[in-house]
Amino acid sequence: MGKGDEFNHSYTVSQGIYEGFISLFEDRNPLHTDKTFANGKGFKDKVMHGNILNGFISHFVGELLPVKNVILQSQEIKYYKPVYLGDQLLFNAIIDDVYESVNTVEFKFKFSTNTAIKVASGKIWIGII
Repeated sequence: MGKGDEFNHSYTVSQGIYEGFISLFEDRNPLHTDKTFANGKGFKDKVMHGNILNGFISHFVGELLPVKNVILQSQEIKYYKPVYLGDQLLFNAIIDDVYESVNTVEFKFKFSTNTAIKVASGKIWIGII
């Protein structure tokens, strides 16, 4: 893995992911579970939990990188637009820097809808172990 390497993957916020998140973490805030409540706050539907995107990042690091001797050290994420049930998200990550002295790789990433609307972006730092 070297500076400039790019990775792309598609994720869908499925009913199973949505229900699994609620079941595991018991976050039943009405913004995420009540369409009428969400509509009243200006959203077109229930807003998916932002941390579902963190689960997709975990999948990327643990399953999609070409090496398995990695550990997530840090991440930051900024949310720009809501994500809704059934949305297909395009994940793009680019290696921004490699710090060989400390075996760390820094990625810039973004999630976009299939209509190219950016919903989140940030950075990920992984250690090579």
